[in-house]
Amino acid sequence: MLEPGKSLDAYVLTMLELLAQEAPADQFEDLVRQGRSAGMAEGELARLVAAKDRSLDIRQLFGRRQQREAGLSALVDTARDLTLPYSLDSLLTVITRRARLLLGLDMSWVGLIDLADGLSHVRTADGHASAFTVGFEVPSGGGVGEHAQDRSAPFWTPDYLHDEGFVHNEIIDHVVRAEGLRAIMAVPLRHENLTLGVLYVADRNVRHFLPGEISLMASLADLAAVAIERTRLLEQAKAEVVELEWDVTQALNSSAVAHRLRGIHSELTDMVLSGSDLHLLVQRAAAELDGALLVRGTAGENLARSEGWDQRGGLSRPDSIRADDPGFDRCCLDAHVEGKPVRHDSAVGGELWACPVTGGRDSLGTLVLHCESPPSEAQLQLLVLVAQAVAVSLLMERGTAVAEGQIRDELLHDLLNAPQMPPGQIASRSRRLSFDLTEPHVIVVARPEGGSRGRSAVWASSYAHRMAGLKYVDGDHIVLLLPGDDPASAARAVSRELSTVLGHPVTGGAAGPVTAPDAVPRIHQEARRCLNALTALGGTGNTASLKELGFLGLLLSEKQDIGTFIGSAIGPVLAYDDQQSTELLRTLEEYFNFGSSPTRAAEALHVHPNTVSRRLERITELLGPDWQKPAQALEVQLALRLQRARHLLDSGTGDTTR
Repeated sequence: MLEPGKSLDAYVLTMLELLAQEAPADQFEDLVRQGRSAGMAEGELARLVAAKDRSLDIRQLFGRRQQREAGLSALVDTARDLTLPYSLDSLLTVITRRARLLLGLDMSWVGLIDLADGLSHVRTADGHASAFTVGFEVPSGGGVGEHAQDRSAPFWTPDYLHDEGFVHNEIIDHVVRAEGLRAIMAVPLRHENLTLGVLYVADRNVRHFLPGEISLMASLADLAAVAIERTRLLEQAKAEVVELEWDVTQALNSSAVAHRLRGIHSELTDMVLSGSDLHLLVQRAAAELDGALLVRGTAGENLARSEGWDQRGGLSRPDSIRADDPGFDRCCLDAHVEGKPVRHDSAVGGELWACPVTGGRDSLGTLVLHCESPPSEAQLQLLVLVAQAVAVSLLMERGTAVAEGQIRDELLHDLLNAPQMPPGQIASRSRRLSFDLTEPHVIVVARPEGGSRGRSAVWASSYAHRMAGLKYVDGDHIVLLLPGDDPASAARAVSRELSTVLGHPVTGGAAGPVTAPDAVPRIHQEARRCLNALTALGGTGNTASLKELGFLGLLLSEKQDIGTFIGSAIGPVLAYDDQQSTELLRTLEEYFNFGSSPTRAAEALHVHPNTVSRRLERITELLGPDWQKPAQALEVQLALRLQRARHLLDSGTGDTTR
């Protein structure tokens, strides 16, 4: 308190002392009131008021400096916190909390740009109410965040909803309205030339952000961007380390599995070389594979089996597929064509796999695995190794069986392409193969219509072995020399089985029988002509022999057998006339001569029409109900003319006018 009558300088000195003491603002006002009460002159009083105002300005400047120092100190503490190791979400939580407390605001949040889709999502928020949720997708096209990113600088508004100085977005406005926010500042999070997202701070009161506050938030955003990028890189590095650790673990496991597989393969090979039979080998391998094993030969026979397969090649389970199922045959063929284990897709009651057993390029059989659950990659590798051990065992048991297959193919090739081989050489080669060419044989030429040449060749080897015949693959055609005297039935059997295995139609031509090696090329050509005739007639997928082709077979035959054709067409009628001394043949001739008219035929024969009708009924019984249909009627008429010509030639008249 100053004494009355003090000078203006004394008052000013007192104000300086108050500034030094950081006295409250009301004490400066009290000093002015004292001067007014002491009767200070108007001019001096005005100067005292000016000194008071300037002192308060200085006091506010000190306050702002202290506030800035406090903010910088808090920023340093924040920078220290951001250097600690965090997960990305934990780091963002620290950033939002520090940003809100740094300026004493009501709310803060971070919208981070997703590198996958380029959209901004709210990852963390602090001080928010129920309207604002983590995971909220910040829409583009409006809002303070959009302007901050476009300008690459902080952007703020004292009253968001009433500020028309920027483009608004209805979705963002709805969230701001629901949260009750007024003042909002958005600061871009940039690292080098990449924008990582936006840091937002907001207050629920109208507030004008000071330059120092804006600068402070910009500095925090810079620190946060560096920390976010560092955390991202650290998490990426951790993920790569985890992946590398997984790869190393997998490599170690693979090495252990490979070591185990080598040990089992070595054990199985030792069993074979020590003389263990195939049955013991299969039993040991089945235990390692945790399944049931079956070894099938090239002809489909069962060579060895473990527990779980019955003697007929079927699984013990009643709901499981049998090994003689056509679909399973296709699976075995696919395994040989692809040269690796193949799964049977339609198998029920567990998993069924077929693995080829080969010696070089030759098929020795098929190894079949049945297990309850899908086999692992290691089990499939072991299955291949077991197949190799089985192949060694089969080769040791069969000796020259693989070479024999090639020799048999070469024999048929030579019979077809080198018919002038010395008979002694042919007999010697056939004898070594236990193949008797003096017995009746037929030739079937089959052509699969769906390709699948590899599968067809594998099947042909098995079929020829099973039927004690010979096979030769000629381009897309399978040539089979098979024992028998019925080429038509042989062709049907081949087409039926091969089409079932391949799932495609098979066209087949057949000829024979033949009992001499030098006749093999001739019937081979006849079989091919039958195949070509079927193709030309639109009979793809069917089979035929010369006999089934009727008069076409007579024309296609290299050696026209007229007697056989006549017998096939009207043989029963000729035999009936000979046995019963009837005139069915003459009645048949007159019937066709007069345009299939029974009445006119009766006049020519000088008999009653009823007699002709009864004879025609007898002919129907002998030739079948279709003898008057165009196709068979044509063959019957051609046979009648040939029979008449042969009769006249045999009688020596030479009259063939009829």
